[in-house]
Amino acid sequence: MGTAICGRLTLSPNHVFSPKPGDKNSLYRGRYLNRGILATLSATGAGKGGGLLDRPVIEKTTPGRESEFDVRKARKTSPPYRVLLHNDNYNKREYVVQVLMKVIPGMTLDNAVNIMQEAHYNGLSVVIICNQPDAEEHCMQLRGNGLLSSIEPASGGC
Repeated sequence: MGTAICGRLTLSPNHVFSPKPGDKNSLYRGRYLNRGILATLSATGAGKGGGLLDRPVIEKTTPGRESEFDVRKARKTSPPYRVLLHNDNYNKREYVVQVLMKVIPGMTLDNAVNIMQEAHYNGLSVVIICNQPDAEEHCMQLRGNGLLSSIEPASGGC
C-alpha cells in the first residue's frame, strides 16, 4: 500500500499540488500516486492561502440502531395513548394540581384544576393524549408522586 502520513507536514502548495518524482517531501510515492488520502496538511509560507485542513469526521450508524430521523418518524406515526388520572381518597386536591403541573409539560394551573376536579367528581380524567413512550413516562411520573394513573389507547372508548 502507500505510505502513511503521521503527524503534520509543513509544505508549500507546490509540494502538494504538483509533486516532483523523487521529492522527499512528496505525499505520494511510487505507483500509488492517486490512491492516497491527505489526512492533515499545514501549509505555511509567505504567499496567499495556507491553512489547516483536518480529516472530516464521518459518523457511522451502528447496525440495528435507528437514526434520529427514523425515531422522529416513528413517533409521528405511533398511535396516540391517553394518560388517565384516577380519583383517590389519599391526596389533597392542591397536591394533585401541583403534581400535574410538575409532571406534564405545558400544563397550566387552570387545566390542572379542571383535570383534578373531573377526576374527583367522575372518578377518572384524561390528563394528556400523546404517543405511547411519552404516555408511559407521564404515567410512571404521576405514580412516582403518589397519584393513581394508567394509560390506554386513544382510538378506543368514547
